[in-house]
Amino acid sequence: MTIYIKNMVCNRCIMVVRQEIEKLGLHIQSIKLGEVVLKETLEQAQLVTIADVLEPLGFALIDDKKSQLIAQIKAIVIQWVREQDGERTVNLSDILADQLHHDYNYLSNLFSEVEGITIEKYHIAQKIERVKELLVYDELSLSEIAYQLGYSSVAYLSNQFKKVTGLSPSHFKKIKEDKRKPLDEV
Repeated sequence: MTIYIKNMVCNRCIMVVRQEIEKLGLHIQSIKLGEVVLKETLEQAQLVTIADVLEPLGFALIDDKKSQLIAQIKAIVIQWVREQDGERTVNLSDILADQLHHDYNYLSNLFSEVEGITIEKYHIAQKIERVKELLVYDELSLSEIAYQLGYSSVAYLSNQFKKVTGLSPSHFKKIKEDKRKPLDEV
């Protein structure tokens, strides 16, 4: 049985959800951002118990199909950004369509309708948060960050960063405290 979980957006989230579900004596077949596949089929009372355990930790079960699809889109975008390492030969739109077995136009329209922004703007917001994270770590140059996240140039990254944040990457790096957002708030 597959359950979808809102706000499960990082590896630490996966770890916490795994621990809580296993404490309930349930067996996880697989777990990834926003999704847990259990070996068992659950009854409604068990779903309520899971929801009750996860809610105080900032997670919520998603039970309608459209919300599940939105959660899957977000998880794929976040994973795509975090695992990106240089130029990509496949488009995000193709990845979404292939993995979710829906036409990209349908996914795009649904996402925009429900979230109030396009998948592309959500993708850009996630990339900018990743840039912020890498700037704070101070291990890579701006050129290396641009390459890693698939930007065609440092100038393009800098322009997009400034458009989204109002700051240049170098200025952000100087005042980095309290400027990052948790991924579930992007």
